[in-house]
Amino acid sequence: MKNWFVINTKPKKEFQVEKLFTECGFTIYNPKYEYKDQKKAFFPGYEFIYFDYPAQYQLVKYTRGVKRIVGVSQVPVSIPEEVIRTIKAREVNGLIEIGKYGEEPEVGDEIEVVEGPLRGLKGIFKKKLSAKERVLILLNYVTYQGQLIIEKEKLKKVIK
Repeated sequence: MKNWFVINTKPKKEFQVEKLFTECGFTIYNPKYEYKDQKKAFFPGYEFIYFDYPAQYQLVKYTRGVKRIVGVSQVPVSIPEEVIRTIKAREVNGLIEIGKYGEEPEVGDEIEVVEGPLRGLKGIFKKKLSAKERVLILLNYVTYQGQLIIEKEKLKKVIK
């Protein structure tokens, strides 16, 4: 009977294993996220695969790049379909969306810079600028008002 299972891949072989199984007609799910314009495995060293246990067990277990099928005492443990759906629900354009500092700010929200030399400055989120995730914020201080372009990943929304 077909179910979802977790495979443990050899180090840095997630994409190779995904390609091999896809070429063989298996349904495999390797959640990814983007970091500094590079796609990375969301669960390094692990992927989800849909196969018929025990009929396809040996084929999956001995595929190049696979270290083992996660289970107990040589018996793989199946994963409920709901787990896969929940992870996929977090995807935007095929990539897992990671909220590094909580809720993503929207135009008009009060924000705080949390990384870099401007850490601690507060301002108002003005607008998104580009695909590189840069944003424009308005800084308001006693005798200074200015605009700043900064990477969105360095901000957090101020919750009141």
